[in-house]
Amino acid sequence: MFVDADRHERVARTVLPPVRLLIGDERLGHGTGGEFAHVDAATGRTQAVVPLAGAAEVDAAVATARAARKSWRATRPDQRRDLLLRFAALIRGRAELIGQVLTLECGSPILGATALPSRAADYLEYYAGLADKIEGRVVPIFPEQAFDYTLPEPYGVVAVVATWNGGISALARKAGAALAAGNTVVVKAMELAPFSAVLFGELALEAGLPPGVLNVLPGGVDAGRALVAHAGVDKISFTGGLDAARQILVAAAQHITPVVCELGGKSGNIVFPDADLDAAGAFAGVACMRNSGQGCVMPTRLIVHSSIHDVIVGKALDAIAAMPIGDPLDPATAFGPVVSERHAERILGMLTGTPGELLTGGHRLDAPGSYVAPTVVDRIPPDAPLAQEEVFGPVLTVLTFDDEDEAVALANSVRYGLAGYVHTTDLSRAHRVAAALDAGYVSLNGFAALPAGAPFGGFGRSGYGKEGGRDGLAEFVRTKNVYLPLELR
Repeated sequence: MFVDADRHERVARTVLPPVRLLIGDERLGHGTGGEFAHVDAATGRTQAVVPLAGAAEVDAAVATARAARKSWRATRPDQRRDLLLRFAALIRGRAELIGQVLTLECGSPILGATALPSRAADYLEYYAGLADKIEGRVVPIFPEQAFDYTLPEPYGVVAVVATWNGGISALARKAGAALAAGNTVVVKAMELAPFSAVLFGELALEAGLPPGVLNVLPGGVDAGRALVAHAGVDKISFTGGLDAARQILVAAAQHITPVVCELGGKSGNIVFPDADLDAAGAFAGVACMRNSGQGCVMPTRLIVHSSIHDVIVGKALDAIAAMPIGDPLDPATAFGPVVSERHAERILGMLTGTPGELLTGGHRLDAPGSYVAPTVVDRIPPDAPLAQEEVFGPVLTVLTFDDEDEAVALANSVRYGLAGYVHTTDLSRAHRVAAALDAGYVSLNGFAALPAGAPFGGFGRSGYGKEGGRDGLAEFVRTKNVYLPLELR
């Protein structure tokens, strides 16, 4: 049996928290947005019926966050620091449980899912450390007899619109920075991933964050629209797709609400002939298939020098074939299902009629749930839709080049600019190509996990603004200038 569905149901009954809309310290078992039947991606069976927030609950959550913002802003920075540290410690202490929740929630293999709670704690600890280091500056204005200085202030209420694949780590990266800066937060969790978001909110209360400082609303499109268009929201942080981003920006424009957008990617992975071919080939095959290709930074376009095309593609195919495919709750599994049946159908639809040579995959796996086979399409025209648009699934396209300029041009030929990858042993070339790529993140000879102190965010259709690091904190701080004559009259 590919997946033990009965085991999944037993584990789900043990670890999945009941989904409630968390507004302040009130937990609502129903919402005006209706209900959503959450399906286990690995089995195709319904796990739970999830209540969804509607406009009424959005209004209540925003009002609660606005009521809490004055006292949270006035909370001493060292106290905010300590609360966030306690929050992080609780997440670390529940890492195994949270990993199981993430796996059951969206089908991510448990091996990777169990790493996300530690990432979440890293972000909370990092921003806890900055909470008491948000400082203004004195502006020199000599020879005038006056004093000019700046005051860094929180925005107020931050709307966090989260996608499903980042799990608790993405929530911590966004909410941790906003909370450290003195903002209150309303999270709109996607209906595909309600369990980890609700657990995040419950752990925040357990850590001692005052009710109303962090509110969590599982909801669908209607709840998201109501939240981003709300006059009581002072800033929006969104992760998701391009179409949703366009709608959010239109809604935010009504109140001139600033937005941070972390969107998709179509990242190029350039392999030069002087690279470590074994490592580069294995990376090309495996890195784009992590979490079944459901990640915005995945190196989904292999851009390989023509002289080593056959070698690299062969090694990539070998690495893909060696990936254990199966039950995401099994620690040995490296490749699981995509998040839903609808996503599987969309991925396969993008493959239909595409030009190029299909080397492997392109079909459903013979298993319950939403499994799509790892897919590689070779010699695809650079302007083909499959080479230009984000698939968000286990699909690798292969292009070739003959010189460095052509490689960079191919990498930059898409409208996305989130990430880029370069494999070479030539240090000068590595820095030269990294500088030439239109991408917010460039990784050399591997897939480095960004530390919490590193900024993350893309260019072009991949969005704008940063998450992580001091840049991520700055997104939730606005600056006021104060001018004071030395002689007051």
